[in-house]
Amino acid sequence: MGERKEHTHRETRKEEDETMKKIKIAIVGVGNCASSLIQGIQYCQDKGSEESIGLMHWEIGGYKPGDIEIVAAFDVDKRKVGLDVHEAIFSAPNCTAVFCPNLPKAGVTVHMGKMLDGVASHMKNYDPKRTFVVSDAAEASGEEIVKILKETGTDILLNYLPVGSEKASRFYADLALKADVAFVNNIPVFIASDPLWAKRFKEKNLPIIGDDIKAQLGATITHRTLCDLFKKRGVKLERTYQLNTGGNTDFLNMLDHERLASKKESKTEAVQAVTAKRLESDNIHVGPSDYVPWQNDNKVCFIRMEGKLFGDVPMNIELRLSVEDSPNSAGVAIDAIRCAKLALDRKKGGILTAPSAYFCKHPPKQFTDDEAHKMTEAFIAGN
Repeated sequence: MGERKEHTHRETRKEEDETMKKIKIAIVGVGNCASSLIQGIQYCQDKGSEESIGLMHWEIGGYKPGDIEIVAAFDVDKRKVGLDVHEAIFSAPNCTAVFCPNLPKAGVTVHMGKMLDGVASHMKNYDPKRTFVVSDAAEASGEEIVKILKETGTDILLNYLPVGSEKASRFYADLALKADVAFVNNIPVFIASDPLWAKRFKEKNLPIIGDDIKAQLGATITHRTLCDLFKKRGVKLERTYQLNTGGNTDFLNMLDHERLASKKESKTEAVQAVTAKRLESDNIHVGPSDYVPWQNDNKVCFIRMEGKLFGDVPMNIELRLSVEDSPNSAGVAIDAIRCAKLALDRKKGGILTAPSAYFCKHPPKQFTDDEAHKMTEAFIAGN
């Protein structure tokens, strides 16, 4: 009898420990990036560190990728709202790679969110296979969303809204503050890098990471690395461009150049920040260039850099990079989530400077990637 009781106590303690280890996240925007993140969490659950392909860190502060649990999700597409989130991530117009197809039900229903400026006007009458089909369900109020975040015990809210969703991003950032949850801003709407928002998160002692997530090995990180190489080797960079094409809803969305403005600024500043000398605006062009439907979630990047070697002898380099866009950022998001949870555990609020600089294109303060990497390792270690 005594052995049975002790066994029951051990099982209870084990269940409590497992619950304590979970990082509960809520996602705004169940698009391609959310699909890759959720697939990636499931993919990693049964993997050992030696098998963790595509992660910068297998463990951060005792947290492994499989410790991340999605507890709430919000979208406005009628093909996703009302579905289990593990089903919704495979619904149109999502078109990213399916690398973990047999997901068990999550038991988390996608809630109707708030529209605001989340859907560009030019996408409303486009081919429904390629764009959003807005649900006719009643939009959720801020109070309803805060209630969901609190009832689900959400730790961190992730922003995966379309580029240019300025009002909607601020709406959800404000709800994160009201619900007392951390915020990871994966898109180029400037929240973390806006001093007023940074102050609000600091005053509430809630962590924020942002803005605009860098891919694991994408156009911007590659361009930055080459700029840093030019600087370290004494090559004078005179002009450069980065042109990107893709066929997902994000590229379709960015055909509206007004929505593209913050994305272009974010990507351009990420490159300018690591040049030996800032280039004149006429000599640098960085940003999405066109929408090619058949590319789906594949992004093709063209980079050209022109400069002068010793003796003012001219040189140039051209590079073509092809990547599946959304999985390229999912592993980075997994690290950002765990860093945000570490900050919550340590009761550290406000801007997480090192993770923002390492994981994002437009952090409040730019550092070289080598510096940001060292700072992030120190942050993880608790230094």
